[in-house]
Amino acid sequence: MSTPDCNKAEFRKTLGQFATGVTVITTLGADARRVGVTVSSFNSLSMHPPMILWSLAKSAFSLPAFEQAKFFNVHVLGADQGALSRCFSSPGTDKFGGIETQKGLDDTPILPQHAALFECKTAHLYAGGDHMIIVGQVIKFSCNNTTPLVFHGGQYRGIDNLA
Repeated sequence: MSTPDCNKAEFRKTLGQFATGVTVITTLGADARRVGVTVSSFNSLSMHPPMILWSLAKSAFSLPAFEQAKFFNVHVLGADQGALSRCFSSPGTDKFGGIETQKGLDDTPILPQHAALFECKTAHLYAGGDHMIIVGQVIKFSCNNTTPLVFHGGQYRGIDNLA
């Protein structure tokens, strides 16, 4: 089935009307190197068993690490972590420079600050257009009662009231 041509800039702008949370997802590469990427395509999937999903561009430098990873961590960022999000979304930078991480499942890196954390076992990988959809079974999770960082209309934003 073919899809009609679409104006990618307009499509991106239209998608930007949907406010999303901001996450940094981390794992270890095959060489035990810490790998991390900023992701806003994060969603809950199932309560029983507890599962989440997210997606990563097939062109992403970090994709092979996540495809082979047995475990990964999803860090929901707090409202004051826009700089950290930008760092992990920039290609070619030392994303973990100056960040002391803790060890999660299978020694995967856990960032020291976050609004919430999901430690996951990779359950499924699915091709989805130009992205890979990664499903994780949540093994451990925690919440820090911190206002989350939000991305809307191409900008980072906070939430004044969660009620």
